[in-house]
Amino acid sequence: MSKKILKLGLMLQGAGGHMHSWRHPKAPADASVNIRYFTGLAQQAEAAGFAFLFVADGLHINEKSLPHFLNRFEPIALLSALALVTEKIGLAGTVSTSYSEPFTVARQLATLDNISGGRAGWNVVTTPLESASGNFGKGPLEHSRRYQIAEEYIHVVQGLWDSWEDDAFIRDRASGVFFDATKLHKLNHQGEFFSVSGPLNIQRSVQGQPVIFQAGASDTGIHLAAKSADAVFTNARTVEESRIYADKLQSQVAQNGRHPVGIFPGITPIVGRTEQEAEEKYQYLLSLLSVDDALAYLGRFFDHHDFSQYPLDEPFPELGDLGKNTFRSTTDDIKRRAKAHNQTLRQAAFEATLPRGEFFGTPEQVADTFIRWVEDGGADGFIISGPVLAEALDDVIELVLPILAERGYWQPASASTLRERLDIPFKRNRYQIATAETLKA
Repeated sequence: MSKKILKLGLMLQGAGGHMHSWRHPKAPADASVNIRYFTGLAQQAEAAGFAFLFVADGLHINEKSLPHFLNRFEPIALLSALALVTEKIGLAGTVSTSYSEPFTVARQLATLDNISGGRAGWNVVTTPLESASGNFGKGPLEHSRRYQIAEEYIHVVQGLWDSWEDDAFIRDRASGVFFDATKLHKLNHQGEFFSVSGPLNIQRSVQGQPVIFQAGASDTGIHLAAKSADAVFTNARTVEESRIYADKLQSQVAQNGRHPVGIFPGITPIVGRTEQEAEEKYQYLLSLLSVDDALAYLGRFFDHHDFSQYPLDEPFPELGDLGKNTFRSTTDDIKRRAKAHNQTLRQAAFEATLPRGEFFGTPEQVADTFIRWVEDGGADGFIISGPVLAEALDDVIELVLPILAERGYWQPASASTLRERLDIPFKRNRYQIATAETLKA
C-alpha cells in the first residue's frame, strides 16, 4: 500500500500565533509589517518544498487585540509582493465576503493569479466579528445569513473569472486583431444579494482560476465548503476531531458530485531535540503571558467579550448563546471542553491562548503525529503556524521533515501552479465546456 505524501502550507501571521511572539528573540518586534522578514520566510518555505503560503486577516481591532492584529499588511498586497520574490510556492489570502464587493475581489485575485503565474488562492471567510460591521457602515449579519451571502458571492466571483475564454486574446499585430469578441462573456448576474453585469477586465491564468479555500467548521460552513471549496483549513485540536470533520465534509462533497477536497488543519508545533527541551520552550512561552492577556485572547473569539468580570478559579461561566454569531465552531468547542473537563475560567483561558497540542515533543514524536493524522484520514497536509513562526518553521524543516522523508511521507512540492501543487485539476472555462459539449452532441 502506497504511503500518502502530505503537503504543507505556512501561515504568515507576523511573529507567530502566540499573543506576545513579538517579544521572542527569534522574531523581529515589527514582524507584522516587516517585508524583509516575510520574504525570508516565504523563500525558506519554498526552498523546503512547502506547497503554499497562507495569510489570514481580520477587519476590526481594539486595544485588547493581539499585537499582530494592530498593525499588519493587507493579504493580497502582501502576497503580490511575495509573488515577485518567489517562483513556485502557492499564495493564498483571506478576503471577506461580508464586507467587500465581488467584482473588486475577483479582479484583485485574478491579478495576483496572473502576476504569480497561476499560484493564487482565496480563503473565503464571512467575517464573524459583529464589531467589524462598524467599519463598513453596515449592520451585523446573522450567522446563517453570512453564509447565504458567501454562497452567492463565490458564484459571482467564479463567473467573473470565466469572462474570457483561455484563447480569447489573439494579439495579432499583422491583422490588428487584439481579441476574439465571441470569446468574451458578460455575467449578467441578478441575485438576492448582488447585481453584477461583468465582464471582468483581466484574463484567466495558467491554472484557470484561483484555488478556493474555506475555513468554516459549523454546519453552515461545512455546507458551503462542500459546494465550492477546493481545500479547507481547519482548527481541529485532535486527530479524532479532524477525522470526524473530514468524514462529515467529504460525505457532503460526494453528495454534491464533487471530488474530495484537501483538508489542512492549522497546527502550532513545539519541537525540541528532547522532551525536556520542548517543555522548556513551552514554559518560556507561558512566561510571556499574563492572566489578563489570556482573558483578552479568549474574549476575542466571543466578539471581545470581557471575561475579567468572572471569578478566575471557579467553573467556566455559563455564557448561553454568546459566541453563536462570531467564531461559532470555536466558541462551541471552548464551551464544550470547559464543561467536559470541568475547567475553571483560568484554565480555559490559558488553554485557548497557548494550547500544548498534539504536535508537541521530540522530532520523532511530532513526525509520528503528522503520520497518524494523515493515515487516520484527518488530514491531507497541514498549515504550519507556531507560537513563534520562525522557530516553528526552522524546527519542522530541520528536525521533522527529514524523518517524514525517510519514512516516505514527505516529498518537496515542485509544480508551478497552486492547483498542481495541491493535486487539484485545472479549472476549465464554463463557456468552453459548454461549446465542447454542444459539438459532441
